Amino acid sequence: MAEIHSVGVGGGEAIIEEAGQLPVTALKGVGSRMQQRLARLEIVTVRDLLFHLPVRYQDRTRQVPLGELHPGMVVSVEGEVQHTEVKFGRRRMLLSSISDGSGTLTLRFFHFAAALKSSLARGVRIRCFGEVREGVNALEMIHPEYQLLAQRDPAEVPHYLTPVYRVTEGVYQPVLRALMAQALEYLRRGAVAEWLPEELLGRFGLPSLEQALALVHRPPADTPLEQLELWHHPAQLRLSFEELLAHHLSLRMLRRTMQRCGAPLLKGRGQLTASFLEGLPFSLTAAQQRVWEEVRRDLEKDLPMLRLVQGDVGSGKTVVAALAALQAVEAGFQAALMVPTELLAEQHYRNIGSWLEPLGVEVVWLSGQLKGAEKKGVCESISAGRARLAVGTHALFQEGVVFRELGLVIIDEQHRFGVHQRLALYEKGRVGGTRPHQLIMTATPIPRTLAMTAYADLDVSVIDQLPPGRTPVTTVALPDSRRDEVIRRIGDACRDGRQAYWVCTLVEESERLAAQAAEKTAALLAETLPQLSIGLVHGRMKSLERAATMEAFKSGDIDLLVATTVIEVGVDVPNASLMIIENPERLGLAQLHQLRGRVGRGSRESSCVLMYHGVLSEAARQRLAVLRESSDGFVVAQRDLELRGPGEVLGTRQTGMLQFRVAALPRDQGLLSDVAEAAAFLLDRYPHRVAPLMERWVGERSQYGGV
Repeated sequence: MAEIHSVGVGGGEAIIEEAGQLPVTALKGVGSRMQQRLARLEIVTVRDLLFHLPVRYQDRTRQVPLGELHPGMVVSVEGEVQHTEVKFGRRRMLLSSISDGSGTLTLRFFHFAAALKSSLARGVRIRCFGEVREGVNALEMIHPEYQLLAQRDPAEVPHYLTPVYRVTEGVYQPVLRALMAQALEYLRRGAVAEWLPEELLGRFGLPSLEQALALVHRPPADTPLEQLELWHHPAQLRLSFEELLAHHLSLRMLRRTMQRCGAPLLKGRGQLTASFLEGLPFSLTAAQQRVWEEVRRDLEKDLPMLRLVQGDVGSGKTVVAALAALQAVEAGFQAALMVPTELLAEQHYRNIGSWLEPLGVEVVWLSGQLKGAEKKGVCESISAGRARLAVGTHALFQEGVVFRELGLVIIDEQHRFGVHQRLALYEKGRVGGTRPHQLIMTATPIPRTLAMTAYADLDVSVIDQLPPGRTPVTTVALPDSRRDEVIRRIGDACRDGRQAYWVCTLVEESERLAAQAAEKTAALLAETLPQLSIGLVHGRMKSLERAATMEAFKSGDIDLLVATTVIEVGVDVPNASLMIIENPERLGLAQLHQLRGRVGRGSRESSCVLMYHGVLSEAARQRLAVLRESSDGFVVAQRDLELRGPGEVLGTRQTGMLQFRVAALPRDQGLLSDVAEAAAFLLDRYPHRVAPLMERWVGERSQYGGV
């Protein structure tokens, strides 16, 4: 076995170099083919193997007498073979009857070789583990795990619960357990370094890493199985704690790195913002004023602002963004607003442009749809500094786009962008040692526990108040078998002067298919409701055509707007008070809540009909029930987190963030306050341990901010 050496690191300590970094080929039985198979499980080193944790456990420490068995039990039994035969029917099968004096059990094998039949001769002792089922003539186990026992010597019973691992083709449970036994030998010799100091372990009552890993792979027989299944055992919590800590530290280090750079002081005389506020047809809510004051103070510092503004649908985040942009402009800098969709970019461009251009501020729009001379003109305006605010999609961070003096980056709907995309635009404003300020907005409220984990690099502001005049939206779920009834009611409402949305969704994320579905629905509704003016909006339309349709809907010339989910954010039509969402079971809670937020913006009572297809799954039933019961975005977000997990809620599956190997939210949310405290302690007292801890759990993902 490889030696484990000590090496000196910062702080004067001797820290063990991880022999766990040895390749898995160092283990007996791992050749090139097995190495390739293990790689499919992301097991490359001995350390990877040790952190490949069981998904559940089996209790094989007690042998249950055959006479005490009943269907549904998953147990370990022993017996003596009474009779073995091959039966022929629709399928060839091997049947073997065993007995222990208290009862009998049939073992049934559909896949077997002649050697198995020979080994199960009369009188042979066998130990089996599996699920007991009701057979034709007796209880049976189908394809149990089995072990042939010596006739006279008593067979040793496992003294620990048997782990069950995630497997792949060619790497099954017996193989993984045998390899894990070797890996645990390395663990006992100090193969995995302990990066949490003893005083931290003592403060939070955590076992050592070696103790935790040893227990989760080999839990003693008396370990409560239910505690392990719920991931409540201290050994399991220790592993979750360390992974959450590593992620938290990676974001804290990102913030430190960013704030080592200076930022432009965005401080003017306040004339533009004052003129803007005077011209608004409404007053800011107390929550908007509070958040704007927090943003304003950040912009006036020479450190880059890193602030997330959360607010429910319709809470008025766009006004705060406009105020921030004006402060940057008045200080002599440019601002950029990046949004995830073409439609939202158009909406922001038109809305913010109508506010800012009367004040003498040039606003431009840049999207992937712009071509040739038009695109060239916009880019020249940005590079020359004439355009003071650029609104656009991810096209803003393409190579050909050069800002003259970018002082503020605003990202709307952060969860729809990857971290790398956000940082690419951020780098556009890097001049020498300075970087632009960042204002990040989301209309998808993020539960506090998730924000503590996902956005530890950001200050968080919450607009927790809706403007006056917003009306609650009544939400109902109906089967699509009642489509004709819904269409009649929509017709009656529109003839009464109300406006409505009809939203089409698809299983496949395909603009082409979504457009076809919307076109077909619009044609059907036009045929059924000929007296109504029906419009159509989808992602494959040209921007001018789409903008014209939206403007006609906003002005009241269109009664019923058929659309895909492109209208999810940014669309504000106060007179629209009805929404039909087809196939809502295909969408997540957050997206449904966003769509529903398009209505209820005026004084009329508003309704949303979730028209589902077929029989709902239990998960879909739970999602729709949440929407019926609550219109509070934070309540919806918390339930979304519980039902779907953080990677889906934040839209980070594609970025590699928050794809925890061990930890899970919200299950482990009770650890988060201790994690934040531990992070501060490590950074202050043991900074040399931070990098190896992040490398273990976050790896290359910790490098996205230049850490």
